[in-house]
Amino acid sequence: MSNAEHLATVMVDAFIDAVDRGIDLVPVVADSTSTAKISPFIKRFPDRLVNVGIAEQSLVGMAAGLALGGKVAVTCNAAPFLISRANEQIKVDICYNNTNVKLFGLNAGGSYGPLASTHHSIDDISVMRGFGNIQIFAPSSPRECRQIIDYALAYEGPVYIRMDGKALPELYDEHYRFVPGAVNLLREDGDVALVAMGSTVHEAVDAATLLADAGVQAKVISVPSIRPCDTAALAQALAGCKAVITVEEHNVNGGLGSLVAEVLAEQAMGIRLKRLGIPDGEYAAAADRGFLRRYHGFDAQGIAETALALR
Repeated sequence: MSNAEHLATVMVDAFIDAVDRGIDLVPVVADSTSTAKISPFIKRFPDRLVNVGIAEQSLVGMAAGLALGGKVAVTCNAAPFLISRANEQIKVDICYNNTNVKLFGLNAGGSYGPLASTHHSIDDISVMRGFGNIQIFAPSSPRECRQIIDYALAYEGPVYIRMDGKALPELYDEHYRFVPGAVNLLREDGDVALVAMGSTVHEAVDAATLLADAGVQAKVISVPSIRPCDTAALAQALAGCKAVITVEEHNVNGGLGSLVAEVLAEQAMGIRLKRLGIPDGEYAAAADRGFLRRYHGFDAQGIAETALALR
């Protein structure tokens, strides 16, 4: 397994390799070159980057226009501003018109920590799930991130990729292959299932270790592909469990917790569910990530305690 790596660095490397392969890729930023860590791309391809300034609606409109002109347009800016400021443009210019734009929501969740609710993105998955046409992914590791990006750049149509803002360690070995829609079982045995997306997959893995030390086996399921999602495979992975806990750095409504709840209800599986994340009607704590996750109860210790209480 490799050392931790920032997903934005993985993104930029993927962009450079894509242009080298002949893909007519154009990144669009909103005065967010630092956020996107895109300096290496600019040095290689100084004429390929479009910077619209702090104007997220123009960012999305420009990307749509580039896509209609035959380019593979990628937007690179902070998730809270992409989703909130340019909501209508994403809905109409990208999704409704099915333009070939890849939206990268950088520093998603509570990545900005003490900068608080203006900079937290805890509703992006719920917003995107409400739009048609767009595929939605949330990578949990550098290798998975790279494979998702390579897939997205080859796919014809809108894609949203939720990118964590902190360096993440590797979860998968060199044999891992990302498959759109697939769910990944990181631990296969147990009568309680921990289902997570993005960076919180690491909290679920650590929680399973804590539970094992306490004599409790827990399944760990990563869901990097929110849309498409193989809900039949997810239901099969959850079958036989006494309880399911979802974990996400996102509001518990509309994200992974809601997706799992829908699967359990529609399949009439009768399994107890506890959704961990930012509680209904609340904002995320204005604090560093460690405190934020402890405060809201979805750090590894909080997950383990919830699992023990459900048994």
